[in-house]
Amino acid sequence: MRRRNKVLLVLLTIFGAIQFIQPARNRNGQASPTDITRVYVVPASVQAVLKKACYDCHSNNTRYPWYSIIQPGAWWMASHIKKGKQDLNFSAFGGYSDRRQQSKLKSIANSITDGAMPLSSYSFLHRGLSEDEKEILVNWARKITDSLQAIN
Repeated sequence: MRRRNKVLLVLLTIFGAIQFIQPARNRNGQASPTDITRVYVVPASVQAVLKKACYDCHSNNTRYPWYSIIQPGAWWMASHIKKGKQDLNFSAFGGYSDRRQQSKLKSIANSITDGAMPLSSYSFLHRGLSEDEKEILVNWARKITDSLQAIN
């Protein structure tokens, strides 16, 4: 057997073996008491956009596409989810301090306006946000932020 064939066989064996090492799934299945929808009024139009484009990385309920079981892509996806939830977790939003909630809402509006969210790697594999959907989220986040500032 030539050297190239041996290397290919080893690589194929490694690729096959790593398929059995799957990361934990990010699925809770229900809204927690601290979910943003239990803290603020979230219109159906906003909720639809959040579920479609944000919750996969920023909540405890990820929708997993077919390719999420193929390694090393599943590890990469799990890493994105972990980092996304560390930065902002809509499922734990009610547990944030009032100041942090306000800061996160401002950040949502700014990140969408600046084009930082959704990530280009996410938009490449999924349908990105339309301009109307971006406007819906930005207006909603700013409206909540403005109402919080008026209270304080």
